[in-house]
Amino acid sequence: MRNVTMFLMLLVLLAAVPAYAVDGNAILAQVDKNLTPDSYEMYRKLVNMEPDGRKKEFILFTVKKGNDKIAGLFISPASDKGRTTLRLGENMWLYIPNVGKPVRITSLQSVVGGVFNNADIMRLDYTEEYEAVKVEDLGKEYLLRLKAKTRTVAYDQLRMWVDRKKTLPTKIECRTEADMLIKTLYFKQIKDFGGGIVRPAVIETDSPLYRGYRSYMIFAGIKAREVPDEAFTLNFMPRLETLR
Repeated sequence: MRNVTMFLMLLVLLAAVPAYAVDGNAILAQVDKNLTPDSYEMYRKLVNMEPDGRKKEFILFTVKKGNDKIAGLFISPASDKGRTTLRLGENMWLYIPNVGKPVRITSLQSVVGGVFNNADIMRLDYTEEYEAVKVEDLGKEYLLRLKAKTRTVAYDQLRMWVDRKKTLPTKIECRTEADMLIKTLYFKQIKDFGGGIVRPAVIETDSPLYRGYRSYMIFAGIKAREVPDEAFTLNFMPRLETLR
């Protein structure tokens, strides 16, 4: 009888312990790794759609190095050609050729208008800005609840749905500290870019703050590349074209 009692108690204890613990930060780090190499070059198109059907398109060349350095060059339209952007950690700048010197910009502004802001366009690794505070196992997906590490991050909270097999985001809700929805990002059209990079080729966004407006990022090419540190300096912003 004593052995039976001890066996039943052991079963109760085992039932109270989860079979495994899901590490949300490890999932987030793998998401970053799957989306882009540590250092890379990238071409993409940004499209802003207005409620009346009008649209404006931009083509950008971008280079990134490590977790906190990213620079971009506007290739088109002609009115924006030659403009460049630079982000070093929390600091951002825009260079306009006829102005002649970089000017400071903020994460919540947008160099292209539309629903994407500068934080979206010059995105750092998610692990650089957020930590996972909760993970929900939804079967085919994980739902990561992310909290900003500092108050200077554009979105205080993210809810990220992650495909369990691919470890890639399918949807991200960007929210305020009061849990108000700012915008939703939808990750679509998985594509093999070569070099082991298999990721969504399109990111679409909408916002309850901009009814009827939609914006898209369409990725044409991403590949690993060693980029010199000099490329991520204010003095190099007028010369970013030389890296193409």
